[in-house]
Amino acid sequence: MDTVTRLEHDCAQAWPALVDEPLGQWRMRAAGGFTGRANSTLTCGDPGVDVRMALRRAAGFAERNGIRPTLHVVIGTALDSAITRLGWTVNLDHPGGAESLVMTGPLAPGEHEGAHVDDTPSTPWWELTAGSGRPTPAQRHVLSSAAGVGYGVLERHGQVVAAVRGAIVGDLLHVARLAVRPEYRRQGLAVGLLKTLYSWAHAKGATRQALQVAEHNVAAIRLYEGVGCTEHHRYRYWIPC
Repeated sequence: MDTVTRLEHDCAQAWPALVDEPLGQWRMRAAGGFTGRANSTLTCGDPGVDVRMALRRAAGFAERNGIRPTLHVVIGTALDSAITRLGWTVNLDHPGGAESLVMTGPLAPGEHEGAHVDDTPSTPWWELTAGSGRPTPAQRHVLSSAAGVGYGVLERHGQVVAAVRGAIVGDLLHVARLAVRPEYRRQGLAVGLLKTLYSWAHAKGATRQALQVAEHNVAAIRLYEGVGCTEHHRYRYWIPC
C-alpha cells in the first residue's frame, strides 16, 4: 500500500466501527451515526470491482445499516477527480465538517501535574469525550473496544477537566477526542495532557502520531502544530446527489 492508504487504514483500525465490511481494500463502516469516520466507506486502495459497482455496493451497505450513504475520499486521488461525474457531491452540511486534515508528527513525551492515562474509561472521561457518562452502544464500541487504547485525563481540584483518547496501532499513536472544559482552556492543559499521553504511548512502543481534524477547526490545528504535527493529506465526505 502507498503511504496515504496505509495511514488511513491504520487510523481506521484505531477507530473501529460497529460494522466494518471489506470491499476489496475499501472498508464499508457503520456505527449508528456516531462520527463521520465510523459511518462512511473508506475508499483507499482497490475495491476489487468496477468503481461504479463499488459505489452502488457502498450505498447499499449504508442503506442496510440505516445510515446515509457516505464516502471518505482522500483529496487528490483518482476517485476524488472522477466522483462528481459518478453522481456524488461533497457533503457540505456534514456535522463534523466536509473536509478534514490528517496530521502526523513525532512524539514528544513529558509529564504534567494531575495528568495520567488509564486502562479503562471513567465516567468523567465519558462525559468529556462523548457528552454523557452513559455512552450509547455505538460510542462504547468506537471509543473503547479496540486493543491498545489509553484514556487520558487531567484533574484539577478533584475534577477531571481535560480528557483525550489514544489508540496504538503498530508504532502509531492515533489521537482523538481531546476535550478541555471551557473554564480551563488557554492554560496549557491540552498540551500537558498530550505530552502525558505521548509518554504512555512511547512506553508501549509508539514512535509517531496521527490525528484527524476538521479544516475549519483552526484552534485545534494550531494546537497540534505546536506539538510538532504537520499536514499529511486531506479527505472529504461525499454523498449521492
